[in-house]
Amino acid sequence: MLIGVIAGLIGLSLGIFGVLAFRISEQQRKISDVETGDPSLPDGAAEVLAVVGRAFVVVDAIDGVVRASPAAYAYGLVRGHTVVHRQLLDMTAKVRRDGVILEQQLELPRGPLGQGTIVVQVRAAMLGEEYILLLADDRTEITRTEEIRNDFVANVSHELKTPVGAISLLAEALEASPDDEEAVRRFAKRMHKESSRLAALVQDIIELSRLQGANVAQQAHPVDINKVVADAVDRSQLPAESKNIEIVVGGRTDAMVYGDQDLLVTALRNLIDNAIRYSPENTRVGVGVRSRDGLVAVSVTDQGEGLSPEDQERVFERFYRVDSARSRHTGGTGLGLSIVKHVMANHGGEVTVWSQPGQGSTFTIRLPEMEGQDEPAAESGRTARAERPESQERPGRPDRPERRDAAGVHEQGASA
Repeated sequence: MLIGVIAGLIGLSLGIFGVLAFRISEQQRKISDVETGDPSLPDGAAEVLAVVGRAFVVVDAIDGVVRASPAAYAYGLVRGHTVVHRQLLDMTAKVRRDGVILEQQLELPRGPLGQGTIVVQVRAAMLGEEYILLLADDRTEITRTEEIRNDFVANVSHELKTPVGAISLLAEALEASPDDEEAVRRFAKRMHKESSRLAALVQDIIELSRLQGANVAQQAHPVDINKVVADAVDRSQLPAESKNIEIVVGGRTDAMVYGDQDLLVTALRNLIDNAIRYSPENTRVGVGVRSRDGLVAVSVTDQGEGLSPEDQERVFERFYRVDSARSRHTGGTGLGLSIVKHVMANHGGEVTVWSQPGQGSTFTIRLPEMEGQDEPAAESGRTARAERPESQERPGRPDRPERRDAAGVHEQGASA
């Protein structure tokens, strides 16, 4: 009996001890959760931040990151639980000190390596009594577009100033020498050349402006690329004949493309005119047409001096000239290849260049074939082209070494 009582007392004691230990453990766990859990934000703040649509960072009183959006990490503003950039910490310090709302546009390094930067519009404000909110909007592309526009305006002003100034000086010279017939003829000839250059520059600027606002999808229709080539070659015959340059066309395609025929003729004419302008007299410019792997390609090959690798990287920039003095002598505006690039981009295509100094250049435009065409007809066209003599497919100079372009098609060397 005594043993049973003693055993009961021992069991009761163990039970009470277990309950006390459990309660102590629960209290310690709750304290630990409070210390290590996410700090609480003001009511509704988390829900608003979830739908704000901008990169955000919430920092505490010691600038530790409490919360941050995935975009904030993608922009490189936050790494781990730390705000990366000193400029952002300066903003939080001023907001904390003065209780104001700050907004700044900052250009910040994109990451710890490389030279990449990101332009962000940052707004900093208090969030409750303890936290500071940083909202960031990526404005890199907008800023880049504004810089390009400003550079374009500056370049246009400079380019227009040259022929306008020349015409003004020539007019004064004409006025000062009315009795000198030889001088009058010489000045008048130069005025005609400068006015032609000015007209070409203005036309190219208008064309480029129209391209940037064009909606090809609304104006597009099925286009026969062979007709585009024929029209472009026909419009380029006059400058070619003035230098005794022969334009040789090889190949054709039965595949249609979807686009604006006038714009495509303009692009190809610019390539042909460029080849004529930089080709020596008494040479040939080759125009090759082919269709392969769902793409229609037209290549323009010249026999000029060729381009260095550095020039090839920049040749499609607006107003860029490989040789400014020579371009002014030949009447180039520096906008022709930029127009080609814009036309191809608007049609979902591309323009590329192959060139080597001393071996000429080949510019190639590629456009996607229009879907839903008659496959048997297209295939028969390709078969007919395969049976043509090799000399008809390659209009370049016969003593040039062969090469392959990106599509793997044989071409001849040339220059632009």
